[in-house]
Amino acid sequence: MPLVQIKGVAGYLTAEQKKDLIERVTEAVVAVEGEHLRGVTWVLVEDVPSGAWGVAGQPVTTDDLRRAAATG
Repeated sequence: MPLVQIKGVAGYLTAEQKKDLIERVTEAVVAVEGEHLRGVTWVLVEDVPSGAWGVAGQPVTTDDLRRAAATG
């Protein structure tokens, strides 16, 4: 039973984006492991509270991610 855990800052991805992520990750697992594992492939998307995630010694917030995405 493959289990893929994905953590991200809460409030950044929409429910639709999470659904898409789960579908695409499942497809990637099936592409490697085989179709027979589709029904037992688990994908867990966990939200970490904004500001409780850190990069380079600094907390990262949802707003920080949105600004970074906007500047591309």
